[in-house]
Amino acid sequence: MENNISAQTTSAQNQVTDNYFRFHFPLQYLSSVFGDDWFALKAEAFARFFGTPLFLISQTLIVTIWILINVFGVVKFDLYPFILLNLAFSLQAAYAAPLILLAQTRQADRDKVHAEADALHRETIAKASEERETLAATQTAQLVELLKQNTNLTELTQQLSIRIEALTVELHAKILNNESSKN
Repeated sequence: MENNISAQTTSAQNQVTDNYFRFHFPLQYLSSVFGDDWFALKAEAFARFFGTPLFLISQTLIVTIWILINVFGVVKFDLYPFILLNLAFSLQAAYAAPLILLAQTRQADRDKVHAEADALHRETIAKASEERETLAATQTAQLVELLKQNTNLTELTQQLSIRIEALTVELHAKILNNESSKN
């Protein structure tokens, strides 16, 4: 009986281990924010790059150099009020905003679906826990019944031992009486 229960528990643990990502398999199509082609990978990298310190420092450095070159007259291609620089910022914003919004929207969708998959996983764990509790309760009841039966058998064995001892004493007494009456 113990071996059967142990085998069931091991089998259940193997099933859970083998299918660890079973709730995430239906969501594999959401793996890449923009898709999986060349443009999609570059667009995602570009959208991710906008929030990095490297981008912010690089942009600040380029803008500072741009302004200094034009203010000090090294090269005069964009004089004050820096219309070309404003145009570059507008162009950057025109491309960056939709990419970032798209990335945020798709990430929100992915997060929602993954949260649902995690909820399913937690529900499955809760059901497995309830099943283990039920199995433990059943096994405990069986153990209590076996202990009662063992106690009853022990009491019966004790009664039989007392009876055997009494019969042995009685038989011994009869044998001694028969031998003493023969003598």
